[in-house]
Amino acid sequence: MRLTIRLQEGILLFLVLGITVSGWAGEPMDQIKQTTDAILSIVSDPALKVSSKAEERRRRIRNAVDQRFDWEEMAQRALARHWAQRTGEEKKEFVHLFGDLLERTYMDKIEGYSGEKVQYEGDTLEGDYAVVRVKIITKKNVDIPVEYRLQKKGDNWLVYDVSIEGVSLVNNYRTQFNSIIVGSSYADLVKRLKAKAAEK
Repeated sequence: MRLTIRLQEGILLFLVLGITVSGWAGEPMDQIKQTTDAILSIVSDPALKVSSKAEERRRRIRNAVDQRFDWEEMAQRALARHWAQRTGEEKKEFVHLFGDLLERTYMDKIEGYSGEKVQYEGDTLEGDYAVVRVKIITKKNVDIPVEYRLQKKGDNWLVYDVSIEGVSLVNNYRTQFNSIIVGSSYADLVKRLKAKAAEK
């Protein structure tokens, strides 16, 4: 189960947004920046860079990310029609495995952040939904358009999907998960996710 390079770059840079800001910033963008500032503080803290603090550093990053990602919503959208067939316990287990999958895929990239830039292009609100548009500027001066899709729950705007150059993270995983379930079984998908979780 592999994402495109563009998606990997996009998720990495979601977690380090806020380097360059332009245009009007609405509430969804403000909340993303709050999360970003927290993560930047963690990865920039000299006291947490030593190897003995690796576990604590990753735990703090995950806690900050958890506050902005709606893992349950993302997991439900990724499973699509297969979600309704799951029991309460299966849903809870899958949300946990899905969150861990993304953490393992991107944690090294987050910790290896070295100054890539992001320019905010603006945000659009429609009721309890919003899209935050940004432009990633790589070290090779290549622009990559990214859209973060959020839903308001209570006082928080939570990310439920990220699109990189028009390619949706959730849709990408939905295709992979559906292929495994239809070709084999849901149990096989869970088995594969658990095997990934067991990898060091």
